[in-house]
Amino acid sequence: MFIQNYLSSEREISLSHASQLLHVNRSSYYQWVSHQNHHHSGSTCDLALRDMVQKIAVEFPRYGYRRITIELKRQGVLVNHKKILRLMKEDNLLCVKKRFKPVTTDSNHGFSVYPNLIKDLDITQLNQVWASDITYIQLSHDFIYLSVILDLFSRRCIGWSLGRSLDTQLTLNALDMALQTRWNDTMMGLIHHSDQGVQYASHQYVEQLKTHNIQISMSRKGNPYDNAFVESFIKTLKWEEVYLNEYETYGDALNNIGTFIDEVYNRKRLHSSLEYRPPVEFEQEANLNSIA
Repeated sequence: MFIQNYLSSEREISLSHASQLLHVNRSSYYQWVSHQNHHHSGSTCDLALRDMVQKIAVEFPRYGYRRITIELKRQGVLVNHKKILRLMKEDNLLCVKKRFKPVTTDSNHGFSVYPNLIKDLDITQLNQVWASDITYIQLSHDFIYLSVILDLFSRRCIGWSLGRSLDTQLTLNALDMALQTRWNDTMMGLIHHSDQGVQYASHQYVEQLKTHNIQISMSRKGNPYDNAFVESFIKTLKWEEVYLNEYETYGDALNNIGTFIDEVYNRKRLHSSLEYRPPVEFEQEANLNSIA
């Protein structure tokens, strides 16, 4: 503990220098920090651990919490990876990995495209406009893909599908979930909005929409602002869930993303555009008002 006090009082002296002056082995100090952290969570030992985490994060800015936990172990500090994740969240040290980004929209195809029906449209009720998009999710050594459908009135995610392949079936699975969640034979005038990607323009997807008398609307080519609400949802998902975790497997991603969409985003997260209510609560109030 003497070396800890020495470091606190002599902030300009590095750990290596202090260890030499006091004839204390660095690994012994790290083991002491690990032992103290195990028994005294939230104490001054956390400050030492934070300092070590910050130094590693500065030296290796692309490291996530798992790699930093392993590096600490290599330095003689045994600490749970969940604690490192918590400290990194608190200290804003979680990195956003900027690697190769797969293209999820291929608009160069021979299928029919449709005009934008929702430009300047006043959206005033549920099941007036459903909007869909696709994004990628990065695993440790691979990419997987997420298709989502939102009700633009409530911002609720009513359909989603995670898959390994960027094909029409991915979007059809999300559409099927949305139809199972919402569809009834009395619905009239529903618009489905998407980009001009091949998955949405394919015969299978278009036929599924036409079978349910759903009008088809598409963004202008290469203009993401025409689908801004879904883009905003994807940004929220990435920042509040995906970037905070390092998915090792498809199963990790499926469980975490499913919980975030169904339990956090739809039921708990407050939306300023909904007068700071979560989508499910907003929908419940909208249904009560329509009955009244």
